[in-house]
Amino acid sequence: MSTRNLTLLTDLYELTMMQGYFREKDANETVIFDAFYRSNPVQAGYSICAGLQQVIEYIENLHFEKEDIDYLRSTGLFGEDFLSYLADFRFSGDIYAIPEGTVIFPREPLIKVVAPIMEAQLIETALLNIVNHQSLIATKAARVVYAAQGDGVMEFGLRRAQGPDAGIYGARASMIAGCVGTSNVLAGKMFDVPVSGTHAHSWIMSFPDELTAFRTYAKMYPDACILLVDTYDTLGSGVPHAIQVFKEMRESGIQSKKYGIRLDSGDLAYLSKKAKQMLDDAGFTDAIISASNDLDETLITSLKLQGAAINSWGVGTNMITSKDCPSFGGVYKLAAIMDKQTGKFTPKIKLSENAEKITNPGNKTIYRIYNKENKKIIADLICLVEEQYDTNRSLLLFDPIETWKKTHLAPGCYTMRELLVPVFKGGKCVYQSPSVMEMRDYCKQEMETLWEESKRLEFPHRVHVDLSNELWNMKNQLLDSYHYNE
Repeated sequence: MSTRNLTLLTDLYELTMMQGYFREKDANETVIFDAFYRSNPVQAGYSICAGLQQVIEYIENLHFEKEDIDYLRSTGLFGEDFLSYLADFRFSGDIYAIPEGTVIFPREPLIKVVAPIMEAQLIETALLNIVNHQSLIATKAARVVYAAQGDGVMEFGLRRAQGPDAGIYGARASMIAGCVGTSNVLAGKMFDVPVSGTHAHSWIMSFPDELTAFRTYAKMYPDACILLVDTYDTLGSGVPHAIQVFKEMRESGIQSKKYGIRLDSGDLAYLSKKAKQMLDDAGFTDAIISASNDLDETLITSLKLQGAAINSWGVGTNMITSKDCPSFGGVYKLAAIMDKQTGKFTPKIKLSENAEKITNPGNKTIYRIYNKENKKIIADLICLVEEQYDTNRSLLLFDPIETWKKTHLAPGCYTMRELLVPVFKGGKCVYQSPSVMEMRDYCKQEMETLWEESKRLEFPHRVHVDLSNELWNMKNQLLDSYHYNE
């Protein structure tokens, strides 16, 4: 993404608002915007944050080419004074974000932008586009990986993704969330992640017979010999022919590092158990049995419950498209405007008849609170940046909507970690993104901080995101003031 100028990847109203700020307000007025989401996909108990590195690349390359300005001029919407301003446009603000691979929850800022209003407004659309997509796919992939219970999950949805970018960055997000590899060769090159694959039915069909096809493939790729056995008759010919090839390899002294079969159709539970028995009887007890065919976390869970003898899962369409929930729903809302006289931020709030859509005002940060003994998440606490906490003192948490729900934490029984980290300061990137595989390791650690009840695929326990007393009071004072003014 660093080689692409995506400056015009924005909604038109961002630019028309920018011209309005330029003409009618102080273009350098400093504001705070929060990017957050309101509910987890498919009513899950958590989500996974992803896409920050691409946001960084977008911000670093943010500028208007002459061709961009010529195009905007051609619309007839923009004056020459504003277009001249755009010619020298660069991002000069601060950005704070939750690192990729982190377990996240609704209503907490994933990204906080502190910048002149013109700059903060422009980046809204692209920022949401990037983070919404990758966080959605990472969340779906994390659920699939969880359902696989330690078995390897391969991502191979490229041909079913909604375009090249969705395939490339969906593969990236899937790897962050715990997949062991991808079939997407370009993603492998771009992000230095493992690539893997077997062969198609067309390979088998192109040879005179199935056995010849298997023998040829095994000769070419003895250390990655996964044979697709369901082209003609899975148990009648496919598995027996695979076993014959494995025996020939063994007799010729070839010790394959990775060998086995792939099932891509039929009753996967029944076929895998029968195939496993046949492989075991032939002495190939360590053979991989891989399965594909429109898998997702629900079907994998069902197959596990049926005792399927599958230990490797190839997941494509349902994961790369997040088929049961095609959008993440992240939003970007104004939270504060700096008072030029005092240098302090004046909090702003968006009202709604829907309580879930009322925003949290002010300059905020987030602390994650853990059980000191088992390192599991107790809750997340959104607070004002100037607030200080001491884990050697007691802490009272309460639900910001159902305020009678309270949790009292005794001194020394909990730990706290601030989630938002500096990414840009004064327009310069101050954050070094880990590699995708390092993010994958980090995401695995993050998943271990969730209670099992929160990882349930259905009706999970909800992790509470609470407001500090100071933030809660600020929010209610603003709500009361608007009510009074009416």
